[in-house]
Amino acid sequence: MKLKTLFVSAVLMLFTLGVQAQDNLKIGYVDTEYILTQMPEAKQIQSELQAYQRQLMNKINATMQGFQQQYQEYQQGAATMTEQARQEKEQELQGLQQQIQQDQQDAQLSLQRKEAELLDPVYKKIQSNIDKVAEQNGYTHIFSSNIAGNPILLYVKNQEDNDVSDKVLEAMGITPTPSNSQGSN
Repeated sequence: MKLKTLFVSAVLMLFTLGVQAQDNLKIGYVDTEYILTQMPEAKQIQSELQAYQRQLMNKINATMQGFQQQYQEYQQGAATMTEQARQEKEQELQGLQQQIQQDQQDAQLSLQRKEAELLDPVYKKIQSNIDKVAEQNGYTHIFSSNIAGNPILLYVKNQEDNDVSDKVLEAMGITPTPSNSQGSN
């Protein structure tokens, strides 16, 4: 929320500059998610993440199967167990349940770290090319059209003229897919 407030304040401050300053102002925007989906690296990253997720899930599933097997054995033999043996087995099963929950949380965090690790160089590449396109085309400001799925552009007069996403793709040597193209640049 602070980011949106800061952004709105910055945009308002930019627009309150005098007419003379506006003559030098050239603003564009990019859709980094669109750019990412157009990059060949995106498919490889998605495949790696899916493989990593399967690996993590296989480990959790193995632990769950062990738990289920022990639980079935407990249910079958509970009637013949002493009170102390039953309590010990219940504590053991409870410990396994907690371990499964911990493993699930750890797997989620590990997957998030892996995703960040794989995407970091790609986002650096995108940023580098945004900088390049801005310099080559005389833009003074380039904004993202969304952050975390939330639009941050409140108004764009000539949306197609200001979207530099395809120019960034072209700077990376990628021909934008016509059906997904954001507009003609």
